[in-house]
Order: sequence, then structure tokens, then C-alpha cells
Amino acid sequence: MHVPIKQIKAGSDVDNSTGMSRDAFVSTARDFLFPIYCTIRTCAIFGGAIILHPSLESERGDISIENDLDWLLKIDCSVGKMPGNGRREEERNGIERDEEEEEFEVEEVRERLQSSRASRFNLLNKELQVESFRRKFSRESVVNGFRDLSKGMVIYPDQSRWYRAWTHFILVWAIYSSFFTPLEFGFFRGLPNKLFILDIVGQVAFLVDIILQFFLAYRDTQTYKIVHKHTPIALRYLKSSFVIDLLGCLPWDVIYKASGNKEELRYLLWIRLSRVRKVTEFFQKLEKDIRINYLFTRIIKLIVVELYCTHTAACIFYYLATTLPAEQEGYTWIGSLQLGEYRFTHFRQIDLWTRYITSLYFAVVTMATVGYGDVHAVNLREMIFIMIFVSFDMILGAYLIGNMTALIVKGSKTVRFRDRMTDLTKYMNRNRLGRDIRNQIKGHVRLQYESSYTEASVLQDIPISIRAKISQTLYKPYIENVPLFEGCSSEFINQIVIRVHEEFFLPGEVIMEQGNVVDQLYFVCHGNLEEVSIGADGLEETVSNLEPNSLFGEISILCNIPQPYTVRVCELCRLLRLDKQSFSNILDIYFNDGRRILNNLLQGKESNVRLKQLESDITFHIGKQESELALRVNSAAYHGDVHQLKSLIRAGADPKKTDYDGRSPMHLAASRGYEEITLFLIQEGVDINASDKFGNTPLVEALKNGHDRVGSILAREGAALKIEEAGSFLCSVVAKGDSDFLKRILANGIDPNSKDYDHRTPLHVAASEGLYLMAVLLLDAGASVFSKDRWGNTPLDEARICGNKNLIKLLEDAKSSQLSKFPDFSQEITDKSHLRKCTVFPFHPSYPGDQRKHGIMLWVPKTIDKLIKEATEHLDFPGCSCILSEDAGKILDADMITDGQKLYLVNQTQ
Repeated sequence: MHVPIKQIKAGSDVDNSTGMSRDAFVSTARDFLFPIYCTIRTCAIFGGAIILHPSLESERGDISIENDLDWLLKIDCSVGKMPGNGRREEERNGIERDEEEEEFEVEEVRERLQSSRASRFNLLNKELQVESFRRKFSRESVVNGFRDLSKGMVIYPDQSRWYRAWTHFILVWAIYSSFFTPLEFGFFRGLPNKLFILDIVGQVAFLVDIILQFFLAYRDTQTYKIVHKHTPIALRYLKSSFVIDLLGCLPWDVIYKASGNKEELRYLLWIRLSRVRKVTEFFQKLEKDIRINYLFTRIIKLIVVELYCTHTAACIFYYLATTLPAEQEGYTWIGSLQLGEYRFTHFRQIDLWTRYITSLYFAVVTMATVGYGDVHAVNLREMIFIMIFVSFDMILGAYLIGNMTALIVKGSKTVRFRDRMTDLTKYMNRNRLGRDIRNQIKGHVRLQYESSYTEASVLQDIPISIRAKISQTLYKPYIENVPLFEGCSSEFINQIVIRVHEEFFLPGEVIMEQGNVVDQLYFVCHGNLEEVSIGADGLEETVSNLEPNSLFGEISILCNIPQPYTVRVCELCRLLRLDKQSFSNILDIYFNDGRRILNNLLQGKESNVRLKQLESDITFHIGKQESELALRVNSAAYHGDVHQLKSLIRAGADPKKTDYDGRSPMHLAASRGYEEITLFLIQEGVDINASDKFGNTPLVEALKNGHDRVGSILAREGAALKIEEAGSFLCSVVAKGDSDFLKRILANGIDPNSKDYDHRTPLHVAASEGLYLMAVLLLDAGASVFSKDRWGNTPLDEARICGNKNLIKLLEDAKSSQLSKFPDFSQEITDKSHLRKCTVFPFHPSYPGDQRKHGIMLWVPKTIDKLIKEATEHLDFPGCSCILSEDAGKILDADMITDGQKLYLVNQTQ
């Protein structure tokens, strides 16, 4: 019921509408509304920024955050004058009111409202950035606001300052509830009513917290992403602790009374102990807070655990005593207790504080002793519980003592040093190490202890990306100033920096010995070392002194030879160590920087004197690396990785180098049919007519594998089909019946009249095997039917022996055609056994590739003039012309032209 303040203040002593006197009304309102009022006020202060979200603003002007805030303030105004409120006067901020106060409100309420409102305005304005608020109230704004809240509000615990304040507020109630629940269970019949009212306020606060859990974003444990959708948030909470939290908020004392005082219902109070997990989570966060001493935090936690266990046991001890009726009080531990002259007869009438302290004393004594002292069990129930409690105390005592011992001993740096030194001493004694090496080991361990060198242990839990930044900050100045790395890329330097490890060495320690295999590379940060050469007679000669920004071990690692000098520490040194495997992996990736390092090493940027004797080893290693680089180039060409191929060539790799089989990248690209790589290698000047160990050229490789487009590219650029023992090769192709391959090689200029060791042409083989299609291809390419083998047989003779009538007719027709075409030279053709053909190009042989044009293939006539005339007509070449060879020599006689030769038609003036 809403009763205006004016009516209460100025009206009569009896309210006509309610039939109640003013004092009765005030008393009733205070007893009923005051707990709810306190909770709402606290939730409005600590949870206001969570509930009031900018998304609540509606399109209508009278529905806004300001109206929702006024609604909270009106609640404050309505109950602000209740007696016993005891509100603390807050500091005034001098905010002017936008509207006049309502005429029926008194001045005192106005001042308190203005003070409370000013402080709350500042608090909410800072979080929500609300510049001005209007005090117009609308019920619709509240309804729409909470509707929007359920749709769009999400709480981010790591970002919301107010939710963190709310968690602290709930933590206080969790601590209170954790301690009050056992007290309420054990001392239910003797607790003051004010405590029950305070308990109601706490349950209302936990109900608000349950509602907030449905809007609380969380981090997924699998993907580590923030989940902010309402459905997954709600399902997660419903599946976890929603039921327990909701049951803990039920008023079990009221339910207990309403059910006729059924004792079983009182046990459900223990559900509220689930709130202990909030306290546990708080201590876990406190232990991870580096601002607070870890030892202090653990001690406080252990003390709280001990106090909570004894407090809970004390409440249960007293509850066991109250389970017997009053006439049997003497059969309980407290009813039979006598301390001095004081007896605890009728203990239910003793004040609460005395009963609780007595119960707590019983619990502490039982836990600290064997369970039997001046206070002990009397009846069977108490004995059973004490047996359980003493058994639990043994575990709890071991836990407390073990934790305290671990806390005191574990954190000692000296103890860790002593343990490590003890283990090393046992190891040295077991292996009977000498005195010198013993002293070096002990000195090195002591140096690490005294210098607090704990880099590995400190940074082992830091992400690699952050550790890389730390290394770059600390070590990059030393690495990039090393002369051996002059001219190297910053990326290469960064890879070195993030993989080094810091070490300290005492004077006199030998880091590397002459003749040993080295698998570490060292950079000098501070200190001084010397390189010593030890002769055959054992005499030492100082080669050089190593100062900051120097390095050693590079010659042995880069050239893969034993360490040439002994390296000894002259004064306390701080070094950076890099593993050989890591360094080799970096060089494999940054090969351009690797070549630069070898050049720096060969040029003696470190020391010309000490590198002079090792120049041959370095040169050999450079040659070996170039061979390996050539293999990498061939591998890139074979796999079609044009980007890798280009980067290797830009880094200095020679694409003209061949592998162990004499194969260049052009051979591999042509065999795989990579047009882009073939064009790129032609631009790089790779020889397109180079032959491998097996006599194959790139054009042959392309034709063998059926890559006609690559073959045409090579032919267009002037590639010749050069095959050693072409006759035998063609005969084997015909015998296999590979018509496609035969067609390709014939189209690229191979002589179809080539003979094998028996002077047999491919047409002989086709005729003897009855291969009609192969014979057609050979005849179309210009194969002669007059060629004779070692036994004087022609292809026609072989066909007659085979008996293939179609093939015989084909060869007879070809014979007639060839005789009619060359009537005057039939006998000459028979003697020479084949015709010649040539390829004529319309440009000078010295022209670059971009100025070259396509040529034409012609039969070689009897005279050179006739050849010039035919070439000029087909190529539409103007002017007086002549024929040049590949060496730019002028050809005067047609008999000088060989079969398949490339000729060049040029003007006489060129």
C-alpha cells in the first residue's frame, strides 16, 4: 500500500484508509519493509551500473536511463523517513535541482535525497557517461528497460568495474553465510531475531546474484573465447550450480515452522555451505596476486580453514546436546559440564555468547588433543561424532603442518642452492672427478647463485612471443654489431637473437679446446677472453683477444672442421650461446645471409691473420654450399616452385649449374612441363641446348614426357633436337610403336633417314614389323624408300618379306612419288640414301632473343641461289640476301649445308 508522506506527517493519529495508527503503521512498515529496502538500496548502489545499460534507452523521450534512476531514487524517497534507518550523511556536491520539489515533501527528506542523489550521480555518471538526468518518472520506462535488459545486456567480468565491486559485496555475504549457516543450524532456538532479518537480506542479495549469473559472459574452456550469447550462458549456469544456489536462497526456517517443526528439513540448511566456493575462489585469486606476500596469504588461508572447521564442529556439538529433551540435559556434554564451581545445568537458559564459546572450546580442545580432556562426550551420539571429528582432525592437522612446513622451506633460495650443490657433490664423488674440474663446477654453480641467474626459470611460463621481445630488447645490440653479420638482414638477426641463451663464466675457465668438435656458437657481451693456439710441443701462442661484440666457434661450425683454437676466459664474462643446429636451421632459411656470412668470413672481417691458414677450408666449404644451392635450385624447378626459384637466383644461385647427372633446371622444368619456369630460365640465359650425362637436351625431355607447349617454346627460341645415335633411337621408338612420340620428334626436325649400326632406317623397322601407321608418319616426314641396310635391302624389300599388302602398296606409291619429284636425281638420292633439310631464320644470328622471329624449314636444293630464292619467297624477306651459318659465316655452296642445320637469311649490307 502506498501512503504519502504528507498524509502520514500532517494527518491524524489514525489513518482512515487503513484503520491503523501512525505509530502502528510506521512500526509495521519498518519491520516488513526495512530488510527489503536495505537490499534494494545496496543493489542499486553496487549493481546499478550493471542493470542500467545504454541499450535501455528507448526511442521515446520519456523512457530512458534517467527515468529508471529516478525510479530507484523515488524508492529511496518513499522509505527514507522510516525510523531507525540510520543512513550515513554523504558529502554534498552542490548539484542544482532541475525541477522544484513536490510541495508535500519536507525539507529534511529533500536534503537527504539530494545528498544521496549527488553521490550516486557521480558514481553512475563516471561509468555510464551520463551528462544530465531528468527526474520524470514513467512506469513504462521501467517495464521497457527491463525488457531490453533481458535481450541485450551482457556483463563482462574483466571489464566491468561495478561487477567487480558486486563480487566483493557478495563475497562479504558469502563469508557471513558460511559462518552463519552452522550457527543457525546449531543455535536455531537461541538466536536473536535481528540475525534472522539480516539473513533475509543476505538471501535477497544472493537472489540478485543468481539473476546476474544469467547475464555474465564467460571464457570457453576449449576455445578460450569469450561467450556472450545469452543461451549458452544460461545453459551453462543451469547445468552447473543454479539448482544449488536457488535451494540455498529458500527460507528454510520458515518452511521448517510451516511444516510442523520437522527436524529433517533443518538439515537442508547445509545446502548454503555451497557458498564457501566463493570464499575459496577469493583465496585462489589472492594467492596469484603478486602484490601480496604469498607466505602471508597461505598462512591466513590455513588459519581460516582451521577456524572454520572448529566453528562448524562447535555448532554441531551444541546441536547434539539440544536433540535431547530438557529433562535429560544431564546426559549431554554441556549439561554435565562443571568448570570449577560453575555448573551448566539448564544450559538453554545461558546467554548465547557463553554457550558458543563453551562449544568452541570443546571443539578446539578436541582437535588439539586426543579427544578426551576436561570436556568429553557423554552419550552415544556425541561419542560417534567425536570419533569422526578426531579422525578428520588427524587429516586436517597433517594438511596444516605439511603446508606450513612447505611454505617455510620451499621458498628458500639458499636451500635450493644447498640441495643442488649436494647432488653435484655426490655426482662428482661417484665419478671420481679431479680437483680442477670440481672447483670449476662449484664455482660456476656459486656464480649462478650469487648473480641470481634464473632466466630460464623466470621466463619458462612466458609466451614465446613475449620472450622474443624480451630477447630482442636485451641481446640485439650485441648481435647486430658482430662484424661477421655485417650486411645481414634484420630478420636474420632477430632469429639469432630469440634463440640465444645467457651464460656466465669465471676467469680461467676453458670454454672450447683446440681440436674438439664444436656445436655451440658464443657471442661476447661483457668481459674478455683469449684465443690460444697450442703447438705440437705444447707451447701456447695467443692468437687474439675477444672483447664485447666478438664471437667464437663460427669457423668450426660454418666450415665443419675441428675447433682451431682454445678459448679461455680472462675475466668474468657474460656470453650468449647459440646451438649449432639452431644456427644451421636459420642459415637454411636465410641462405642469402648465409652466403654473405661466408663472404665476410673469407674476406677476413674478423681477423686476416687467423683466417689465412684456413682460407682453403673456407673456400672448399663455399664451393660445397654452392653445390647444395644448385641442388635446391633444381629441386625448386622440379616441383614447379617459381617463387622459391626466383628467390634462390636473386640470392646468388647460378641457374646454369648442373647436378651430378649434368641436368640443369631447364632439363627438369621441361620434363615436368612448367611453362612459366621454362620462360623464366630462358630469360636468365640458361642454355636450351645443353645435354646431360645421358645426351638428353631440354627439348628431348619435353617431347619424351608429352609437353608439346614447352617443346614449342624451346623450338621457337632456337632449341635443336640433338640426339646422339639418332638412328638407333628412332628405330627403338618405331619398334615400340609410340606413334605420338614419333610424331613429336619428327615435327621438331629429327632426320627420319637416320641409320643405326646395321644401316637400317626407321622405315626399315616399320616395314619389317608391318607397322603401317609408323610408315605413314615416316614417309610424311621425308623418309626415303631407296635407303639400303647392310644387306642391301630397302624398306620395300622388307615389306614384301613381311607380306603386308597395304604396306607394300604404300611404299610402292611412295617410290613412284619420290621418283617423279626428283627425276634427275633419283640415282643420286639412291646413292646418298636420304635428302637434307634445313631451318632458315629471317634475322642475324647475333640478334638478342627479343628481336628474333620464326623461321621456316626447307629441303636443301642443289644450289645456294635456289635456297635463297625459296627462303625469300616464303619469309617475304626484302632486298638482296645471303645465307649465314650459326657462326655468322657466309655459305657459298649448298653442299656445305648439313642435314638439320640452322641458317640465317640476312641482307648483303648486314
